[in-house]
Amino acid sequence: MTRIPDEDRNLLEQSLFLPMTLTVFQRDLQIIEKAPFKLKQPYLRCIEESMNHIQRDLAIIKHEMKKKKLKAQQLQRDDTFTTFLFVYKGYEEQHNYFNPRIRNCVQSIMEKYLLQTRA
Repeated sequence: MTRIPDEDRNLLEQSLFLPMTLTVFQRDLQIIEKAPFKLKQPYLRCIEESMNHIQRDLAIIKHEMKKKKLKAQQLQRDDTFTTFLFVYKGYEEQHNYFNPRIRNCVQSIMEKYLLQTRA
């Protein structure tokens, strides 16, 4: 049983999954830049704007975590699971995440940022 409230656990997870999403976007940008698209710029711009938005949100999350004395880090990864250490107000908890779940979370985050209405 975890001592971490859902709201704080969501912050911790976002602090881990958003950088993963940025990594995926960065790799995709490199692929698009080299790909033979007729018009690359709309794709590049969409991804770059999504990355900028993620970076702003990540800064806010990091600030909130600092205020609440929360920390998260990856401990180990294998083919099936990734283990993270969550520090919540001095208490340490290890959480195992099924790698396909992480992939699905990152994919969901990507869709959220890519499909946002742009003003």
